[in-house]
Amino acid sequence: MSQLSVRMRTHGFLNRHFSGESIDYRQMIALFIPLLIDQAFIVGLNLVNTAMISSSGMAAVSAVNMIDSLNIFLINVFVAVSTGGTVVVAQYKGSGNDLMVSKATSGTISSVSLLALCISLFMILLYNPILSVLFGSASADVLANGKVYLLGSCMSFVGIAIVEAVCGALRGIGKTRASLALSLIMNLSYVLLNVVFINLLDMGVLGMTIAVNVSRYAGAACALIYLVRVDDDLRVQLRDMLYFNLAMLKKILFIGLPFAAEQMFFNGGKILTQIFIVNLGTNALATNAICSSLANVFQIPANALALTIVTVVGQCMGRRNVHDARKFTKSFIWLSSGSFIVMGLILMPLFKPMVGLFHPPAEIVDDIFMVMLINTLAQIPLWSSAFITPSALRAAGDSKFTSLTSMLSMWLCRVVLGYVLGIVFNLGIVGVWLAMDIEWGVRGIVFLWRFRGNKWVQHRLID
Repeated sequence: MSQLSVRMRTHGFLNRHFSGESIDYRQMIALFIPLLIDQAFIVGLNLVNTAMISSSGMAAVSAVNMIDSLNIFLINVFVAVSTGGTVVVAQYKGSGNDLMVSKATSGTISSVSLLALCISLFMILLYNPILSVLFGSASADVLANGKVYLLGSCMSFVGIAIVEAVCGALRGIGKTRASLALSLIMNLSYVLLNVVFINLLDMGVLGMTIAVNVSRYAGAACALIYLVRVDDDLRVQLRDMLYFNLAMLKKILFIGLPFAAEQMFFNGGKILTQIFIVNLGTNALATNAICSSLANVFQIPANALALTIVTVVGQCMGRRNVHDARKFTKSFIWLSSGSFIVMGLILMPLFKPMVGLFHPPAEIVDDIFMVMLINTLAQIPLWSSAFITPSALRAAGDSKFTSLTSMLSMWLCRVVLGYVLGIVFNLGIVGVWLAMDIEWGVRGIVFLWRFRGNKWVQHRLID
């Protein structure tokens, strides 16, 4: 009887907070679980990769982390455009227009792939002066490893662009299991190849670049085969991806371009912060790399919720159901904050074995613990309003405001305050991370203010 009572209360709670006219809690769980598994695998595999490359020394770890800050900056530009595609696909799915869902998918893949190719060629041609300007003060061995990793990463951009575009479209129609499968193919093959090239053949950073190219293009091939030969809902033909529908492209870019600009400025600020850290020395770079990897583990459920809310709110707004969009956004914010409490209670007691995976020098372990403790506590009240809320606003078409707010908060708070706390006040890496936590709070307040108003629900993205 007690079990029945618990089930009824659980069912009532989920119905009250996660069900509406547009979608119910069972559909949300079906969306969320594959995204949660996907995020867990991506973060876990990145953790394993960082741990593996640590066997090649702190210079290799520092180089990979240094270039990854630039990679994230570049990749997020075309990932942002694919997010625009996800929103358009989700809204057409919500409105019941299957023909336009197919056209939106084709337009997303063609535009994202072309953008990735242009970025890749630009970086390959100018990699040397770019590295000298951004990271010229790094030690010679870090810089040498960085050059190899940057060139190899840029060559793989078209592959990951195709995977991201296809997965974005699949998430838009709620097929998160298929997007999970494609993501796992790409990421698991990456780790297995890293085992071969780094651990068995001892090829270090060069082995990592070979692995990333093979895995991303294998993932792209699987994504296209699935879309053309297997999927019955999107009905995309290969020739459709070679045709540019300007009207559809404008809809995708209406969301994608402001988000891409936001990502450029946001991650540009992170690169500038990385330059501060480079000047603090190789140990500071390694501390930042390890803390970033560990922080991503804490954010796994919250990041999955941020991806889920795009599909949920997108479909709500496709039906013009503003009440459901507001209700679900509030529920996701609270659920995300709760996830940080659970992850903190589980993971902080495991700090020593987790950090031991990276074989860090003894002198930086205390700094890593301090950063992780501060960040774990700050995430609970601050992260969700700073990241769940803008995902919901963007899914409703409110892309310009969210992008402008993110850019300004990044540069006025995180970059400037990071320099003041980290360099001027000599707090080092702890000061840089404190500035990031403060920036979350500032942008979260602004986004919640926007969410309480009505302007974000007045956009008409689809006809």
